[in-house]
Amino acid sequence: MSRVIGSLTGSLRARLLWFLLAAIVLAAGAQALVAYRTVLAEADDIFDYHMQQMALSLRAGLPPSAAVGGLGAAEQNFDFVVQVWTADGTRIFESAEQAALPQLAVLGFADVNARGTTYRVFSMQTRGLVIQVAQDMAARRHMAGTLALRTIAPVALMAPLLMLVVWWVVSQSLAPVARVRKQVASRQADDLSPVSEENLPEEVRPLVQELNLLFDRVRHAFDAQKHFVADAAHELRSPLAALKLQVQGLQRAPDDASRELAVSRLVAGIDRATRLVEQMLALARHEASMAAGAKPEPVDLAEVARLAVSDAVAAAQARGIDIGIAHADKAVVHGQSEALRMLLRNLLENAIKYTPVEGRVDIGIARKGDTAELTVDDSGPGLPPEERERVLDRFYRSGESQAPGSGLGLAIVKSIADLHGATVALEQSPSLGGLRVLVRFPARS
Repeated sequence: MSRVIGSLTGSLRARLLWFLLAAIVLAAGAQALVAYRTVLAEADDIFDYHMQQMALSLRAGLPPSAAVGGLGAAEQNFDFVVQVWTADGTRIFESAEQAALPQLAVLGFADVNARGTTYRVFSMQTRGLVIQVAQDMAARRHMAGTLALRTIAPVALMAPLLMLVVWWVVSQSLAPVARVRKQVASRQADDLSPVSEENLPEEVRPLVQELNLLFDRVRHAFDAQKHFVADAAHELRSPLAALKLQVQGLQRAPDDASRELAVSRLVAGIDRATRLVEQMLALARHEASMAAGAKPEPVDLAEVARLAVSDAVAAAQARGIDIGIAHADKAVVHGQSEALRMLLRNLLENAIKYTPVEGRVDIGIARKGDTAELTVDDSGPGLPPEERERVLDRFYRSGESQAPGSGLGLAIVKSIADLHGATVALEQSPSLGGLRVLVRFPARS
């Protein structure tokens, strides 16, 4: 029994088969009961009418009194029993001597218990006589059962065939589910290709679609991990080698001045390596959040700009650079506030790094129709037109760079912009003459 219950709980196919077969059996039983009740009611009406007609036919053929006796033992029939009584209670006719029906009957129809069974009795009075016609109810029930059996016999004969059809239909309907299970079970651990949705029922297709979306997110997470490992192995090799050479130079320094110069170079190398690792980890975290499908939320760009300026103001003051928000329209985008803060912070750090001492960096936020534009202008040297697209690639640095860097700042900006459905354009600043970075977002109503 526990095995059957476990099968019903765990197997959709077994559950459907059991429920459908049980429904067939219950439907057949209900049909048999309804047929029996209907036939029995119709038989009651027919036999009641027949008993009335029998009593009416006897009314004209009986004398007003004088016993007429009864039938012989061989002629007695207990299916229908006829008795005739006089007004003073004398029985003048009976078709069965041992019927034991009551002498005084209620006129009309009544049910009487006699001889261990129930009789349906019809009584009528005419010319001083009382005529009783009775029938054993067992005969009616037997007839109703026979007719009901004949009615449901075709259903009973067709039930096994119907069960086979149900079993075949359920098996064929669940075949696509079994096919999907086999596809997933036979896969290798690194096989994240989409599962086929061909010929899947509508109830199962959404599940397979969500499974394919999950495979896609996992594939992006694996790709991001592979890229991070490859980039780390490639980009950390040179800084670590440079640090090793600087340490060796420090060890060979002949005097204090040479040693101080080697220490300053070593500190600068450590700072560059630290900045590279920080940028790589930031890019890895952002790509991981993209792969995880983080839920977007309404973000006010003006608030993001204020937070990013607070992050970059210390570095700007150290170089005497004037940094601030030139203008800010009300603009709300759909995205992730921390990622957008990282985007603008990287733009500001890049602008501060390449802007001359006592230069200027301006932030602008404008709402234009269905888009929101975020701009960062600086008074630096700008970029040649042929390099404006390439600086968005990972680890690319301009050949005319004036400051050290990892080449990841603008790549992170491009990645975050792609996440938010935004575009990044680099052009000459019309107000400050240096570089302008324009990020155009689809605005949120």
